[in-house]
Amino acid sequence: MKNQILHNAVLDDNELWVEMKAGDEKAFSTLFKKYYSYLIQYGNTFSPFSEKIQDCVQDVFTDIWVYRNSVSDTVVVKAYLLSCVRKRIVRLQQRDKVFNKTKSVDAIDFLFDFSIEQQLISDELTAGKVAHLNKVLNVLPARQKEALYLRYHHGLNVDQVAEILNVNYQSANNLLHRALVNIRKEWKGNMALLLMLLANWI
Repeated sequence: MKNQILHNAVLDDNELWVEMKAGDEKAFSTLFKKYYSYLIQYGNTFSPFSEKIQDCVQDVFTDIWVYRNSVSDTVVVKAYLLSCVRKRIVRLQQRDKVFNKTKSVDAIDFLFDFSIEQQLISDELTAGKVAHLNKVLNVLPARQKEALYLRYHHGLNVDQVAEILNVNYQSANNLLHRALVNIRKEWKGNMALLLMLLANWI
């Protein structure tokens, strides 16, 4: 059921993207309303300066509209928008003294705190394991945390994670693999439970 919903969302996005490129302001507005909060949430994982993040997200949408004739006809809209926001924040961090001085995309902090919801938890023992899992997730290296966040919180595939992180497929896959290996070292719960929790965290 979830896969069908995601599939329909992608189809809707593709249609909206084509209409937006053709100059349809309503399609552009729909994309803006649909993804604005997601992009703000993602942007806030890099900086506590929420007004700056809002400016970055709005600038991304402005550029897409202004340069709509030159953007690609075929994109995965959600992944494309996340990638654009990430790149703009990095550029801003590099030149704005309000942000921490940062030299590269790899150096930026990922400030998101994992907090997997416990609505699926039916017993106290499992609840304790999930609380521990959240702690384990939050001490992962920043790039591994971000890769997991994109893969499971936003439901992106490895290719899309790679595009956003500006790395190749194998590097993105390695980040995800190392993250899961690090989790397994510290979290003694069942691996099937771990994957179920992550999958239902989208």
